[in-house]
Amino acid sequence: MAVQEAGSRWRRDDAQGTDSALPELRARWRAASTRAGWRFPSDWGAPEVDEVCNAVLAGGDLLSALGDLARARAFAGADLDETLADLAALHAVLESPTEDVRPDPDTTPAALLRSTALAWADAALSRLHAGDITDTLSGQANADYLRVRLGEIYAECRRKGTCPADRYVLLVATLDLSKVSGWSRLMAMVLVGDVLRAVFDGGESVAVLGPSVAVVLTERETGLAERAADARLLIKDRLGVDPDLGPDATPEVRVQRLPAGEPAAVSLLREISRA
Repeated sequence: MAVQEAGSRWRRDDAQGTDSALPELRARWRAASTRAGWRFPSDWGAPEVDEVCNAVLAGGDLLSALGDLARARAFAGADLDETLADLAALHAVLESPTEDVRPDPDTTPAALLRSTALAWADAALSRLHAGDITDTLSGQANADYLRVRLGEIYAECRRKGTCPADRYVLLVATLDLSKVSGWSRLMAMVLVGDVLRAVFDGGESVAVLGPSVAVVLTERETGLAERAADARLLIKDRLGVDPDLGPDATPEVRVQRLPAGEPAAVSLLREISRA
């Protein structure tokens, strides 16, 4: 069965029909998942469950919704077998008009399995390395931390039907450290991180992505350009105090628009970190 055809029996063409069908689909899925071995029925419900149901009923991005649910399951402590059995329960409900369905993970479409398993594994690894979201030497938040924050923002925007690019941007601060060596390079990025956190002190996410790049994940606002200019001047002033840094470490601060999709945003972080 093609992914695009998943749940075609349940699909609704209007918002009112979707709203009325959602409780039935959710209830049948929960019952099937319990029969498939979900250990704690009271913990089955999650906002991402409704996201998946809405994707089924409205013909939305089912793979993306399943990925959000898989990540939520991993963060909640559900193991992979249980998560895939829950997916099999959904597939069985979508395929069968009868109440008493028998989920079989071996019949779940490969595309749905792959999307769910990869998202679960990604979140599980994030949990495993949650203590490694800071750089060991500098103590600055790193790329892993920023990827987690981006994932949360993209999931929130998908649920609300908004585009992250309309609300958020990355402010990228880079230094030319080609003439700087040793501990001075490390101290330069510590100083940059300190300045960015001082300027963007309203809950924005600040991380160091590489040996000469720091990034702020912040909301778009009318005063952003002024704050970016302030950050550049402060970085230059702080670096100028150190004779090993001042003459050679020239800061550049720019605003980078976020792409519409989360995979493209992760790729963008990799590109920025190589700058």
